This record gives sequence, structure tokens and C-alpha cells, in this order.
Amino acid sequence: MAERKGARSRNAIPPEILAQLNAGTLAAATLSEGLAIDFAVLLKHVAPELPPRLAQTLRPTDGIKLRMQTAGSILLEHYGLGEIDRFRQHTSDTVRGWSAYMIAAPPDLTLTQRLKFMQPLGDDDHFGVREWAWMAVRPAVAADIQSALRHLKPWVKSASPNTRRFACEVTRPRGVWCTHIAELKEQPELALPLLEPLRSDDSKYVRDSVGNWLNDAAKSQPAWVRELCQSWEQESPTAETRYIVKRALRSL
Repeated sequence: MAERKGARSRNAIPPEILAQLNAGTLAAATLSEGLAIDFAVLLKHVAPELPPRLAQTLRPTDGIKLRMQTAGSILLEHYGLGEIDRFRQHTSDTVRGWSAYMIAAPPDLTLTQRLKFMQPLGDDDHFGVREWAWMAVRPAVAADIQSALRHLKPWVKSASPNTRRFACEVTRPRGVWCTHIAELKEQPELALPLLEPLRSDDSKYVRDSVGNWLNDAAKSQPAWVRELCQSWEQESPTAETRYIVKRALRSL
């Protein structure tokens, strides 16, 4: 079956497709489809045994990130991480995203435990789930960046480009839709054990992330980024490295 292209705007979503998205029987093919989902309706389909009042806390007027966090907290409270796979393996990409916030919520999990739970979501087939995965665990990574860098070092050698990209994206000094990591803004060299193995990666998905990481760093440490890029070009004269360097220096 050919991959579904999906609607590019909320108004273009056919009613039957929206019904399947809200029922959790279909994954969103575009960001517009994901944003159109009624979380309250989806929760009732996914977990019909929950008290109806809980769905009312998923207010459509709240931002998407807050609603993801709320849904994850609801599922965690009523099912616990012992049932994480019920949601982490769900057909709906939104529900799999909720499971990322189930992992992010418990205060007693170690960073190692969070990353272990999150790894399958960071390697998910769906673009949206991969984004929710790194965004959900980002606060824990930022709170203990030295440990995070050690834990993520093996990830950049994974055979999966999704996993390699996750390790890079979750540690971006500035990031997107998330707080900055002050330590990496001031000392980006701390992340070299993650960046160096990716400097000539064969995946554009990974190269884009590495270039964006360095572009973030260039906003606070431009001289360091220029020097690193010059070194990479000399030591790794490949088209892939040149691509990363161009992306890294685009704001300088």
C-alpha cells in the first residue's frame, strides 16, 4: 500500500480520516492532521475505562505540548509504567507521543531509566513520535547534561539514523520548543563525543541535526564553531561534512 500523503491543512482533512484519527485507528500523516485531533475523544477511545471527567482536562484551548503532558500524566497515574507498551506500541502516533510524557513524568526515575524507556520512541517510524520523545525527556537531559552526554555516547554509533539523530537533537544548546542548556551554550566542546562520530554521517536526517546543533552553538560561541568546522573540513573532506559545515555556519 502506498504511503498516505495526508492533508496539509485542517480544513482539507476528510471527515472519515478525522474520525479515524480521533478513534486512534490511524496515524497522522502530516502535522496538520496531528494538530486537528481531539484529545478528549481520542482518550475515550484509547482508555474507555477511565472516568469521563479526565477527558475534560484535555482542553483544546491549551497548547499542544501542555495537552501532551496532561494526557501522559493521566495515563501514568491510572496505568503506571508497567503498562507502558499498551500506549508505546499503539497505532495512533499521538498516543505513542503520550507514552513519552508518561516516561517524562515520574520524579523517581533515573536518567538512565528514562532514556531506556524512551529509546524505542526515539527510533519510532513516525516523525511526530520521534519529536515528542526528545522533547519529553529534554528537561531531564538538561538537568544532568554531563550524565546525559555519557549515556548518549553509544547512541551516536547506532545503526539507526533515528537513534543517532535523537542523541544529537535532545542535546542541542538552544533547541526548539524547549529551554536552553546553559552549559552547552557556554561550553559546546563538552558534546564533542556525540558530534565527532556524526561529522560525516550518511543520513541527511542526522546531518541536519548536527548542523543545527552547531548553528545553535555559534550564537554564543562563534569562534569555536568556526574552528571546529575548519578542522572537520580538513580531516573529513567529504560531501557530507561540507553539508554539515554549511548548515552550521549559515547564521555567521
